[in-house]
Amino acid sequence: MTAPRPLLGIGLIVTVGFLLAAMDTTIRWLGPVLPVLLLLTTRYLVQAVVMAVWLAVDRRTGFRTAHPKFQLLRGVLLLVTSVFGFFGLQHLPVAEFTAINMLTPLGVTLLAALVLKEPVSRLRWALVAGGFAGALIVIRPGSGLFGWAVLFPLGCASTYAAFQTLTSRLSSLESPYTTHFWTGLTGSVILLPLLLATVDVGPVLAAATAQQIGLLLLIGACGTSAHLLLILALGVAPTATLMPFVYLQIGSAALLGWLVFGALPDFWSWVGMAVIAACGAAGAWLNVVRARRPPTPLELDPVAD
Repeated sequence: MTAPRPLLGIGLIVTVGFLLAAMDTTIRWLGPVLPVLLLLTTRYLVQAVVMAVWLAVDRRTGFRTAHPKFQLLRGVLLLVTSVFGFFGLQHLPVAEFTAINMLTPLGVTLLAALVLKEPVSRLRWALVAGGFAGALIVIRPGSGLFGWAVLFPLGCASTYAAFQTLTSRLSSLESPYTTHFWTGLTGSVILLPLLLATVDVGPVLAAATAQQIGLLLLIGACGTSAHLLLILALGVAPTATLMPFVYLQIGSAALLGWLVFGALPDFWSWVGMAVIAACGAAGAWLNVVRARRPPTPLELDPVAD
């Protein structure tokens, strides 16, 4: 076992948050000029290709999966989460969308109690209530976010909580690198026929500028590399060390939103985002403290890919 390198792990996890925020910002930027379905398909195609090369080079793991039904269900859940995310980012600012999506760890707690019948302490229930209170502050009437569009990040957080609940039960059965490949492949197999049936891809790509094509590929590169760096971060530092830094993604999203769109959250939105981050980080910390086994990268990840 390699010696822990906490500073490297923290650096990697901060980079993960920035990459995911950059992906979301790019999605919001390109959405008005390119079909969102094209953005979504490219994101999964890049992941499938990159991970296929990764597994071909790294002979320690392979393409074979012992649990194809798990991989299919996991891939579909993540694909639905991505659909909520990609389309939702066309209607909501990146920072606020990211903050509401960070309700995922609290949603996992809720599902554990209601579906898996796991005991939940009063402190955990208080954190769940606090997180949802933070979301209400962000989407309060008068914020400009109160409307049907908030269903996108709420749906995103809900489906991703289901995804994480499934993954936490079964992730130890497969290599995370193999699983990452099958997730990209599942999304690609489902999305590619749908894209070709509904979008005239040739003329769309021919009309796109070189910059737009580059940003399109950047979406896939950011999502894929972020999750690979997440795996590497957990290989050099404990989850308990990394967890507080996961929520810096909200700050990265706010910074990129300001640089690209000239928009910053207002005071009460900052308050709501801080409440969500604090409750989510505390809830995830309790999960780590309770765990008696080495956590997986998928259990740390509170954001959709």
